Parts: sequence; C-alpha cells; structure tokens
Amino acid sequence: MHAPDAAPTDETPHTALAGLLDGLPPRQAAQAVDRLIGHYRGRTPTDAPVLRDRSDVAAYAAYRMPATFEAVRAALDAFRARTPEWAPATHIDIGGGTGAASWAVAAAWPRAGHTTTVLDWAEPALDLGRELARQAPSEALRTARWQRRAIGAGLALPDGTDLVTVSYVLGELTEADRHAVVTEAARAARAVVLIEPGTPDGYLRIREARDRLLAAGLRIVAPCPHGASCPIEPGADWCHFATRVRRSSLHRRVKGGSLPYEDEKFSYVAAVRFDATPAGARVVRRPQIRKGQVLLDLCGPEEGLGRTTVTKRQGPLYRAARDVAWGDVWPPEEEPPS
Repeated sequence: MHAPDAAPTDETPHTALAGLLDGLPPRQAAQAVDRLIGHYRGRTPTDAPVLRDRSDVAAYAAYRMPATFEAVRAALDAFRARTPEWAPATHIDIGGGTGAASWAVAAAWPRAGHTTTVLDWAEPALDLGRELARQAPSEALRTARWQRRAIGAGLALPDGTDLVTVSYVLGELTEADRHAVVTEAARAARAVVLIEPGTPDGYLRIREARDRLLAAGLRIVAPCPHGASCPIEPGADWCHFATRVRRSSLHRRVKGGSLPYEDEKFSYVAAVRFDATPAGARVVRRPQIRKGQVLLDLCGPEEGLGRTTVTKRQGPLYRAARDVAWGDVWPPEEEPPS
C-alpha cells in the first residue's frame, strides 16, 4: 500500500490545484490552514461543516486534497486487486467536498465511463470542486454532478448505486449521523469504500463501520482477509496503512514543509454485495529486514494476527519478502489491471 515515488500523472488533481491560492492573501491562507490542522487533530467541533468560505476551501484543497487523493487511490488499488473484472457505472461520493475521492475513482477506472455525483453540505467546497473538475482529463469528472446535501440522518441514495465512497468524513459527524450514513451506503450500494485518518480514533470509526457493513450482508474484500471480528484489541493497537504523497511547491508552501514528500497514514475498509475473494493475508506493519531474514506481521484469514519469518534459504520467497511493503498482500499477487 506504500506507493512508489512516482511523479503525479494527468489523472491526479495536482495540476488543477497549482493556481488555487493565487490572489488569496498569505495571512488569510495561513489562518485557514491553522484552523483546519486543529480540526484534523481533533481540537474543533465535528458536528457542523468544516469548510465555511472560499479561503477555507482553498486552504483545505491545498493542505489536504493531495493526501486524501493518494489515500483513497491506495484503498481503491487494494479493492481493485480483489475485484479485477469489476468497474462501476455509477459512483456517489458522500461528503466529497472538493472531490479528492472522485479524482481517485477516475484514476482507478479511467475507461469505465462512469457517472459521478458528489454530495456535500458546504456549497463553497462544491463550487471549488466543480471548478477543479473542469480542468480534469476524465470525462467522469468534467461531467460530475455537485449537489448540496445534508450528510447524516435522512440522506437517501439511489438503489443500485455501484460504488459509494466516504473519505475523511465520518469523523465530522455525530454518532447518529455516522451510523445513518454507513447504513444508507450499505443499503443502496453494490460496493462501499470508507477511508478515515490512520489514527486510533479513525481506526475505531472504520472498525465500527465495518461491523455495520457486515451486518447489512456485505462481504469485506480489503484490507481484511476475512469477515470475522477484527482481532485487534481496541486501545492496544490500531489497523492503518500509509501511502506516499509527492508534495508540489504549492503543497510545501501551504504546509510549511521542506521535504518533497510526506507519508499519509489512513484506515479503510472496502465491502461488496457481489462475489469477490478477499486477500490471503495482509502485511499490517512495516516489514523488518534483518541479516538473512525478513519479519512480516500479518493479519491472516484464519489465525488472525501473527508474525512469519522468511529466511534467505527460501530463495524466491525471501527475495519477494525483501520487496513487500506495509499494506501489501502476502504472498505477493499480480498487480491489478490498469
């Protein structure tokens, strides 16, 4: 799941974001970024729209959109590996804001010819998302529908929607609204992909949502290799992964960083209503490479959490273990079709 240091392609929002803060006073942008950082670290209320005006939205897009896009794309890559022949015809992005998840869906299925609808409660976010999407190479993004909608109890989705994504949204909702959104997504969709920050709290929200998806009859296909209870003891550890985000000059300026990249940690779950085979086992920690051996912490389909040691005497398997990354399937499988 830890993505290689590849330069952004035309399927990413980087180019569209490049001129985003032009004309926005630096002080105003900095204040908006500081407030958003406070929100994402849990210091602000989470039961009202976070993005209030154009400066908030511009700061959010520059500060969070590249990382959100990469996290969703990584989750979708894992999902596609389990469902290689499937592609959505209809996609709804709940709480999609400026559209990071919709850009990731367009990158995952560039030739699917799907329709995308973005639902959000913040009109400024929808306006900016629509503006950015006009610059996208993907017809699905250029023709996407951007609709203002309350995200919570009372949300109704069309029956038979192929794919529903909910990324970095559950933490903004009250408990009742969070339950309502997950329940409605599970009712209406053939596939549901949920992504949250890779924090202990983000994991607990994903864990709770996973239980609701299972109770609704969906099948978990990623990252879990099984549909049983999560073997992690709450409070003792949490399930999360990481993906590398290449920072543009705009990204570095807004976030005040000097490195050309950062690692975005995230938790996720993907579930479907159709036949699909989950992974055999998932690497749930960074592999430990030692002299002549590799230690892999795995979540397996039957035994739950455990560690396996791959030694140099195992030849090709050892060489594969030296290349495997946190979040990958073990043993390695072929890459999903592009």
